[in-house]
Amino acid sequence: MIISVTKYGIMFILLILFQGLILNNIGFGGYVVPFLYVFFILVLPFETPNWMVLLLGFVLGIFVDSFTSTLGMHTSATVFMAFCRAYLLKLVEPRGGYEFNSKPNVQLMGVTWYLLYASILVFLHHIFLFYIESFKLTQFFYTFGRALSSTFFTMILILIVQLFDYKSTSKS
Repeated sequence: MIISVTKYGIMFILLILFQGLILNNIGFGGYVVPFLYVFFILVLPFETPNWMVLLLGFVLGIFVDSFTSTLGMHTSATVFMAFCRAYLLKLVEPRGGYEFNSKPNVQLMGVTWYLLYASILVFLHHIFLFYIESFKLTQFFYTFGRALSSTFFTMILILIVQLFDYKSTSKS
């Protein structure tokens, strides 16, 4: 338990620092913005209580907002994503249920399941964030395109990070 809390604490800090110091400075004409910090909410264990996921989403968003000076936009989007996570996990739950003491990842759940789970949550986060940011319906398609392209780029980064956590199951 202590090892798990320490591991998630280190991941929390590294994702915030990576987002704030590196990824916030990357933008392709302001159209594509990668938000890798949402990976933290995606990989929380299945047994994490919903109130804890919401609280962690709030704290994560506050820290990202402090780097970007966006006054709660990332906080609200991350809390929305954390809220939707519980419903989506119920919606895409396998027949036998989730394994106890496990977390959502490509190796355990498979590429198709993980891509469905992660891309829906990342897209919901991005669409919420970008529409709060623009706060206009006159730029509906532009904002939708930004959310879609940023989701695609963020999913590529998430899959790359998932490769680092991949453990070989084949025996020599």
